[in-house]
Amino acid sequence: MPSVTWGVIQGKKEKLVNRVIICDYLKSLGIIPDELESLELPSTVQVMKERVEFLQRLGLTVDDFNEYPLMLGCSVRKNIIPVLGYLEKIGISRSKLGEFVKSYPQVLHMSVVVELMPVVKFLRGLDVEKQDIGFVLQKYPELLGFKLEGTMSTSVAFLVSIGVSPRDIGPMVTQYPYFLGMRVGTVIKPFVDYMVSLGLPKKIVARMLEKRAYILGYNLEETMKPNVDCLISFGVRKEALASVIAQYPQILGVPLKAKLSSQQYFFGLKLKVDPEGFAQVIEKMPQIVSLSQQVILKPAQFLLERSIPPHDVAKMIVKCPQVLASRVALMKNSFYFLKSEMGRPIKELVDFPEYFTYGLESRIKPRYQLAKSKGIRCSLDSLLNCSDQMFEERLQDGCLESETVGPSFDMGGKLQLPGRYEIVSESDEEDESDNETVLYRRTVSL
Repeated sequence: MPSVTWGVIQGKKEKLVNRVIICDYLKSLGIIPDELESLELPSTVQVMKERVEFLQRLGLTVDDFNEYPLMLGCSVRKNIIPVLGYLEKIGISRSKLGEFVKSYPQVLHMSVVVELMPVVKFLRGLDVEKQDIGFVLQKYPELLGFKLEGTMSTSVAFLVSIGVSPRDIGPMVTQYPYFLGMRVGTVIKPFVDYMVSLGLPKKIVARMLEKRAYILGYNLEETMKPNVDCLISFGVRKEALASVIAQYPQILGVPLKAKLSSQQYFFGLKLKVDPEGFAQVIEKMPQIVSLSQQVILKPAQFLLERSIPPHDVAKMIVKCPQVLASRVALMKNSFYFLKSEMGRPIKELVDFPEYFTYGLESRIKPRYQLAKSKGIRCSLDSLLNCSDQMFEERLQDGCLESETVGPSFDMGGKLQLPGRYEIVSESDEEDESDNETVLYRRTVSL
């Protein structure tokens, strides 16, 4: 008769034999099984073969297995199928599941109820739209491994404390979920403190983050501080830095020195704008650093072709650089109306280049006709650079006076640019500039 321990010993021998067979099978596929030594493997090679083939059908390769061999310890029925089924349910399409597992194979070990569902519930609690959950997790699958009461909660709490609206956290997560994994003490707070040190109030920083959460990803020491130093070296005044950053936050993250060097040379060579004037252009319209030179040249060429001397064109550009982002077709219409209907000399255009930033049909024509009907003749500045209400009041008084023009930045208030800009987008001019170029139409409201 066999002893009581006979079955146990025999079972151990079978397991050892099966493990050797399974390891040989994996080696035959090119998979290195060394990391599986401490892992419990399936009872037969057939089960392991089923796992490998299932994952291969998802799109995983031998290289993926060698990158994270522990995934081969997951049961198809107990682990893999439930996890993939839940991921598909929350919005990750079946065709994308393989890529998701490649980017975050640890998900196969997770419990749907204990680990995955609480993270999804947390994201929904931040007002991330249900249809965006899959998109967010595909961008940043590591979110599934974070503790809810840890980094994610503290980063959200800090942002709300500086003035970020709680209802904007969801859209911020959808745009740039990576900030949920950033530590407050080492990343987010130093970022905010540095922005405040440049003259930006926390409320303004909060508005910037609500619209462009990705600027939190800019490296403070390697990118942001060198870019600020670069702006100063090119003549931008320290007191204007807050205004520049508020208008175009992306300027903190682009390869700025190369862009500024190229644009400064171009402005001097083609537009006859000296370095001091170029610094003023940056202060008034920092987006110019990312605007393609071909787009910039077309409006300037239009002005030169209208017999405006090069030095006057340079003066116009420095006074109102937004002219360089205007559509040439619209500039033509406005120019011919100025000459034929209004009978104004070129000098008035040189003195008030902002004229090209106003809509011909929406503002220039209606206001000119009203002023003409009242027998009032005034400068272009006085005619256009005021609100509709103020214009009506001045017409009734029979007096049109100009308002103060130029960018203004009141700490704790708004950054405003005068006029209603008709801006050309990069797609309208052969799409030759950076995708991040954003040109504001009338004001940058923060």
